[in-house]
Amino acid sequence: MSSALTDLFPHPIVQAPMAGGVSVPHLAAAVSEAGGLGFLAAGYKTADGMYQEIKQLRGLTGRPFGVNLFMPQPEYADSAAVEVYANQLAGEAAWYETELGDPDSGRDDGYDAKLAVLLDNPVPVVSFHFGVPTRDVLDSLARAGTLTMVTATTAEEALAVQRAGAAAVIVQGVEAGGHQGTHRDNPETDDTGIGLLSLIAQVRETVQIPIVAAGGIMRGSQIAAVLAAGASAAQLGTAFLATPESGANVVHKQALTNPLFVRTELTRAFSGRPARGLVNRFLREHGPYAPAAYPEVHHLTSPLRKAAAAAGDAQGMALWAGQGHRMARELPAGQLVEVLNAEIAAAKTALSALPEEDGSAGR
Repeated sequence: MSSALTDLFPHPIVQAPMAGGVSVPHLAAAVSEAGGLGFLAAGYKTADGMYQEIKQLRGLTGRPFGVNLFMPQPEYADSAAVEVYANQLAGEAAWYETELGDPDSGRDDGYDAKLAVLLDNPVPVVSFHFGVPTRDVLDSLARAGTLTMVTATTAEEALAVQRAGAAAVIVQGVEAGGHQGTHRDNPETDDTGIGLLSLIAQVRETVQIPIVAAGGIMRGSQIAAVLAAGASAAQLGTAFLATPESGANVVHKQALTNPLFVRTELTRAFSGRPARGLVNRFLREHGPYAPAAYPEVHHLTSPLRKAAAAAGDAQGMALWAGQGHRMARELPAGQLVEVLNAEIAAAKTALSALPEEDGSAGR
C-alpha cells in the first residue's frame, strides 16, 4: 500500500463504516486511538448531521479517520413492483402500529451537499459505496489532501475504481455483512458473489492500487491471511458491531451470538438491494418477494424497522451481520484492535516457524 495511506494508521485494521447509527464518533475514535482507522458512516444522514459527527469525532481524537458516502442511485426501479411489495407489508405495518414509509423520499442521499462539506472541511480518508465517483470528484478530494477508497465486488469493478483515480480499492467478499457494494444492482447476479480470498487474487492480477480486504473477518489470523494474499489492510464491520462503543441496538448486538440465529443470507427484504443479515422472520417471509428497488424499499420499510427495534423485536429488525458473526467478542473497541493486532503477530510467527520445503519429497 502507498505509504501515504499506511502512515495514517500503524495497524492494518480498518473499522467498517456501518450506516444506520452503528458507526458513531465514539467507536471511530476508539479504533483510531488504538492504531486502526476508525470510520464514520454518512449514509442516511443529512450533510449537517455528518458535519456535526465529524466535529464530535475531532473532539475525541487527533488521529486520522475516514468518512463513507453512498453514491446516488439511478432511477430504474419498477414502481408497480414497489407498490405490490408495499401491499404485502401492510400486515407488518398493522402489527407494529405504524405507517409504511414513502418510497419516493430521495435517491441521492444528499451526495452533493456532503461532498461540499468534505471539500470545505477535509478529512484524512473518504470511501464510497454503491458505485464509483467521477474522476473530477476524486481529484478534487485529492487536492484537498484526502485519500479515497471505493468498494468493489468484482475484478471488473476494481478496475473501474483504479481508472477513476482512487487511492485504494476496498475488495468486498460475499461473506460481508450489510449491503454488498456492487456498482450496478443487477438481480441476475444475486447468487454470483465471490469469496474474499478468491476475489483478492483476481483483483491483485487486475489492478495496481492497494487493496483493503473486507468480508467475514473476525480474527487476527484472518487478517494475516488476507495480508498474505495481497491485501494491505483488512476492514472489519461485524467484529466492531458488538463493542460497547458501537451504536447498534442492544438487541442487534445480542443476536450476533444468540443460538436462535444460526446463519446469514443475502436479502433484498429490508432495502431492495442485496445485504447480508441474520435470518429472522421478516427476512424469511418477505425476502423472496422483495423487488430490486433501492432506496425505495429502504424508505418503505424504515418505520417498520424502527418500530421493531423500539419493541425489542429481533424478528422484525434488519440484523446486518457477516458470516463470522458467531465469533463476535464483546470487547471495548480499542482493546479489540489490540487483541487483533496480537493475533496477527502470532499468526505471522506461526507461519514463519513452519519448516521450509526442501524439494526432496518423493525422491
